[in-house]
Amino acid sequence: SLFVTSNGDIYIDDGEDNSRVQKWMAETNTFVTVMNVNSSCWGLFVDINDTLYCSMYNHDQVVKRSLNDSVINSNHIAAGTGIYGYGSNELNGPKGIFVDVNLDLYVADCGNDRIQLFQSGGLSGITVVGSESLNPIIILVCPTGIVLDAEKYLYIVDQENHRIIGSGLNGFRCLVGCYGVGSQSNQLNQPFSFSFDNSGNIFVTDQENSRIQKFLLTKDSFGKLQKS
Repeated sequence: SLFVTSNGDIYIDDGEDNSRVQKWMAETNTFVTVMNVNSSCWGLFVDINDTLYCSMYNHDQVVKRSLNDSVINSNHIAAGTGIYGYGSNELNGPKGIFVDVNLDLYVADCGNDRIQLFQSGGLSGITVVGSESLNPIIILVCPTGIVLDAEKYLYIVDQENHRIIGSGLNGFRCLVGCYGVGSQSNQLNQPFSFSFDNSGNIFVTDQENSRIQKFLLTKDSFGKLQKS
């Protein structure tokens, strides 16, 4: 995984082979190690306070470290106990993560088919999307990516349902991949992550189709969200 900041710096997961997260600095074209980890980071995020988060799928945990801390081994637990489980304080194969301006952490808890919200400073999560949430009609199967926009609307990669869904004034609706798994221009196969640009385009890593797809989201493009 990787994360790009507004100044062009890129944070890159290098955990599987080298047990670290690397930062590529745009200004100097150089790399520097910014976090030591003992597994791959399936999700990376840098919040408004320059705290770096890493979701460790194989350790069922999210860790964080202040980039302003001079001690490189200063990781702290942000979510999860390190043992997989379904409890409010547990995770099962976390993947994508997002931290909002209130420093609340959203986790795509893939193995538990849910999105967990860990409010700032808390280690007990709230299920905001999934079968145990207030929106039980929305059935996720291994969510892997999540984005929260400025209006607090959630956008989720629902990997095993091969789609991307988003919330709005009228609840959740399907945005991309609304017509089943496949390789057509309006279909996805095991999407993993996505990102928006300033023009309203969405870019999706479409894994099993070995491609990156670009979509322009308009009201006319929204599909109906049906229970899976």
